[in-house]
Amino acid sequence: MNNKLEKATFAGGCFWCMVKPFDQWDGVISVISGYSGGHVENPTYEQVKTGTTGHYEVVQITYDPTIIRYETIIQIYWQQIDPTDPDGQFHDRGSQYRTAIFYHTEEQKRIAETTKKELEQSGMFTKPIATKILPAAPFYPAEEYHQDFYKKSPEDYIEDRQKSGRDEFIKKHWNEI
Repeated sequence: MNNKLEKATFAGGCFWCMVKPFDQWDGVISVISGYSGGHVENPTYEQVKTGTTGHYEVVQITYDPTIIRYETIIQIYWQQIDPTDPDGQFHDRGSQYRTAIFYHTEEQKRIAETTKKELEQSGMFTKPIATKILPAAPFYPAEEYHQDFYKKSPEDYIEDRQKSGRDEFIKKHWNEI
């Protein structure tokens, strides 16, 4: 195994819905729910959900680039979100639910900018792409009860996804679920 693991960090609305799509791929070592991009050190969920800390709910993915490439991971990301919504994702509203790609290297930044431009030019969406591309910021893991929510509470996870409108959007725009 490659000793040089890499990280990818994405904000895509509620982090509960962002773990499973990445967790299922070979080469993905871990997917951790957490917070990034804000101005409070070691924030709690209770603080972040107020929308006053500046944090996004994010997933931080540790992966082996010899098995799965960043290009693949970012395509998975785009297909989980509504990239045109500047105010949240689906039924989750507020700054903590905005979308963003936090790049860890200049190569990730280049790939993120390229794929964003391709999406903008694709004609798939009538509104502009609102997803921000930002330098990686300190990452704070969320509380344990938020980790692997889809495994710990499968019924609640399915219900939350159904209520959110995320799956209908994905099916309509990406023909995948």
